[in-house]
Amino acid sequence: MAEAADFQGMGHSPARRWLRRTASVLAGAPLLAGLLAGTAAPAAQAAPTATGSRTVHVSLDTLAPSAPVKGDTLTVSGTVTNTGKNTITDAQVDLRVGPRMYGRTAIDDAAERTSTSGDVAPIGGKYKVKIPKLAVGIPQDFALSVPVSKLGLGQDGVYQLGVSLTGQTSSAPYAQVLGIQRTFLPWQPDATEEKTQLTVLWPLISSTRLSAETGSDDQQTPVFENDDLAEELAPGGRLEQLVSLGSQLPVTWVIDPDLLATADAMTKNYQVRSGDTTVPGKNQAVATKWLDTLEKAVQGGKVVALPFADPDLASLAHQGKDVSGALSHLQPATDVAGKTVETILHVKPSVDFAWPVDGAIDPSIVDVATSAGAHKVITRSDSLQDNLPYTPAAARPIGGGTTAVVADTRLSTAFQGDMSAAGASTLAVQKFLAQSLAVTLQDPENQRSVVVAPQRMPSAAQAQSMARALRGLDSERWTEPSDLLAAAAATPDSDATTKVPASSRYPKKLRDQELPTDVFLDIKKTQERLDNFKAILSAPDRVAAPFGNAIGRAMSTSWRGEPEKARQYRGTVENYLVGLATEVKLIPKSVLTLSGRSATIPVTVQNQLLQGVQNLVLRLKSDNPTRLKLDGDRAVAERPIKIDGGHSQSVKFTGAGNANGPVQVTAQLYTVDGTPYGSPMTFQVKVSEITPTVMLVIAGGVLLLVLAGVKMYSQRKRAVARKAAAEDAEDTEDTDGGDDTEDGTGADGTARDTQRTDRARAAEDTDPGQASDPTPNTGPESADASGAGEKVDR
Repeated sequence: MAEAADFQGMGHSPARRWLRRTASVLAGAPLLAGLLAGTAAPAAQAAPTATGSRTVHVSLDTLAPSAPVKGDTLTVSGTVTNTGKNTITDAQVDLRVGPRMYGRTAIDDAAERTSTSGDVAPIGGKYKVKIPKLAVGIPQDFALSVPVSKLGLGQDGVYQLGVSLTGQTSSAPYAQVLGIQRTFLPWQPDATEEKTQLTVLWPLISSTRLSAETGSDDQQTPVFENDDLAEELAPGGRLEQLVSLGSQLPVTWVIDPDLLATADAMTKNYQVRSGDTTVPGKNQAVATKWLDTLEKAVQGGKVVALPFADPDLASLAHQGKDVSGALSHLQPATDVAGKTVETILHVKPSVDFAWPVDGAIDPSIVDVATSAGAHKVITRSDSLQDNLPYTPAAARPIGGGTTAVVADTRLSTAFQGDMSAAGASTLAVQKFLAQSLAVTLQDPENQRSVVVAPQRMPSAAQAQSMARALRGLDSERWTEPSDLLAAAAATPDSDATTKVPASSRYPKKLRDQELPTDVFLDIKKTQERLDNFKAILSAPDRVAAPFGNAIGRAMSTSWRGEPEKARQYRGTVENYLVGLATEVKLIPKSVLTLSGRSATIPVTVQNQLLQGVQNLVLRLKSDNPTRLKLDGDRAVAERPIKIDGGHSQSVKFTGAGNANGPVQVTAQLYTVDGTPYGSPMTFQVKVSEITPTVMLVIAGGVLLLVLAGVKMYSQRKRAVARKAAAEDAEDTEDTDGGDDTEDGTGADGTARDTQRTDRARAAEDTDPGQASDPTPNTGPESADASGAGEKVDR
């Protein structure tokens, strides 16, 4: 473990420093034992033995100044609460200054101590607060002000400070310590010669809010899963506080570009999912103000951009690396990260850092981190442990051109608890300052670079506590601010470990929170579906960006501890993509009858998208090519497909039937690379073939009908003509009684000929067999004998 002994070293070379530190450890062991037993400071008297139980809770709400100097007055305020069963009388609140702490481990031990025995005597005198009566359950405020000169502080270092309540109860009517709260007082009135280079990461990371869905308008209006981000961006919200506080502190901004992209989307028109529909978002002003404030805050500072959506590197390394394509998302996430930050904040970030969860690493995590393009991995000293009596510099070369930037675990985890109560915040701030001074005093002649990597998503209260602690270092008496890039480039400590811990040492608690392999299998399926969908679109960029980002968000670190929400998000992305993809489909067909030797088989493709589709092929397959062939003599025929948005296309194939009977036909869309697109559509074709013999029979029948009609027409015409001739003969006989001149007829019979001609013409005009007749007579032929010289067809 780093800082195994936590004592000061005096030498200059690493070997000599190590020997001197070892000697210090051996020499200081008896002293440390005495300190842990509660040895008083030289100026303090031994306290009377406390015999009462700890029945009073003491809260230290303020301690100012947090790191006093000579001439200051220390002010301590807070509350005392009787948590026992009896009223406390004759009580008083006192301040107790314990001995100087030697080393960081001693600070940890003192912070965990709960016993009320073995403490030094209070300062006493007028520096106390009397409380005649303390009722059960009712908090009582107190405030103490003591000149620093009265505290008995000696050599530079960290001192234990206790605030106690002494009193008596009816069951124990004598003075005793009934409650005490301990904290630490860093004492470094003058600046050290070699100050610790302190780098503090200031993370701007949030959970996923944006879905893959966008509007159909030209702006592609984004759809949010919820509008909760507005609460974090609004005044007093978590992210607003981080930006407001960070703008006044010497920190390195560590930003998830997805947060910037989401906030930027909120500055314009956006929709929020509400049940099965969406409603307009109304927080454009909040997002705009936050981004404007952040842009001003980061100018001139150092900004580190994590890969887009902050992918869970450990989950990828342990659960996803064997899933094809899972790691391929990392490099694009890094590429888009820098562009996003530069576009929105107008600063050029560093994209060379990877930050696994809690800084825990093993060889597989390092491999995954570097595959994203990072050459520097932010880890923590509880992962990359040292067996040194001091805290070494943060930078460590771990092979392959990769640098591990080792954050200090104690300082990084100082504010992980609930900081909403003033007492908890004050204790955390004082312990942070104490540990930072202890690091410097370990080896005051050797300047080192120390990194603080806090929790990924600090609450507003945690951010405020961190800010208080950093402001306590403003005087720069033992630390001075640095940045992450400088810390990574600092000269490594040759004695510090560079061996990455084995996978077996990865914390079980963190492994249990990892995204399971099923997550990466789901992501793979969605990515494959997206690739197929993009391949057919005339404007693929409209879906590539929103779905690509959503797939990246599906493997975000923010899903740790939220498996059900993560599953729902992935399901929403997949379902929306499936819904879009099925807008391009084949229209189902009913049974089709193919009569004759060949015919056209139509298949309709429908595109209900708002953009056109292309690079599609429609294939038609006959399941029985012996009975039904397509496009000549083939079992499979295909046609290229290109359809504008909102249109349909009817594609025609030629089918040739060779034998009667039903045939199953399958239609399937494919992308140009041969990947099936959508579901196949099957329908049945009933083949009804007409052979040459049948055609001859039909043709012969038609010819016979035509000949019969001609014969009937001829016979009717001759019959009418015979009838007209007979009538002419009768008329002639009726006029033969006189001579020719009397009836007006010349000798040559011209008038009679003219009469016959007129009658014959009249008979022809009234022939019922003419084509102009509205109802031709198709009755039976005359049974009379045929005239001489006519051919009668029987």
